[in-house]
Amino acid sequence: MARPRQFNEQNAVISATELFWRRGYHATSVRDLGDELQLTPSSLYRTFTDKHTLFLRALDHYRATESTEARQRLHAGDRPVREVLREWMLWLVTCPADGQGGRGCFVVNTATELGTTDDQVRQRTDAAFETTRQALRSLLAEGRDHGELPTDLDIDATAELLFTTVLGLRVRERAGHDLARLTTAIDVAIRTLGPVPEEPV
Repeated sequence: MARPRQFNEQNAVISATELFWRRGYHATSVRDLGDELQLTPSSLYRTFTDKHTLFLRALDHYRATESTEARQRLHAGDRPVREVLREWMLWLVTCPADGQGGRGCFVVNTATELGTTDDQVRQRTDAAFETTRQALRSLLAEGRDHGELPTDLDIDATAELLFTTVLGLRVRERAGHDLARLTTAIDVAIRTLGPVPEEPV
């Protein structure tokens, strides 16, 4: 009787995601994938067609996981918007999945490696970036509507500034930059939101 494939394939995609995330696309060979996934080259090709197809599946898996996490963390609820935003930005540079620093963001890494040469990859990285922008815009609008942020705050421009800051933070985390300096950059970025509006007397 043939073994069910779906569960095994999903586990393989998760393992491939970790490997591609650590090493990048070009530095990961089919042999590396076979060793990591414990598959022979013929089994790997039979299941995933080729390395590029497996990479796209790994990228999709990462995007789905990260997007869910980002939406949850950028939902203010009853908490102050500035606090939510600061905690999320700190989380981005302090909690790699393997407990070790220096991996950055898989989407950012992929965009810098392949984003200008691979249309399928670019579509995915652009979609992931837009998800982050939209989450930032929603959080900022919520803060403005609730009186936590200035009423004249330019939501779109501010979201772009914060998004660019986030990309820089992810690159610097991958490069192993000092957390204290990254925290300083985060705090300055938060201050660009303007003063906390005074409550009416």
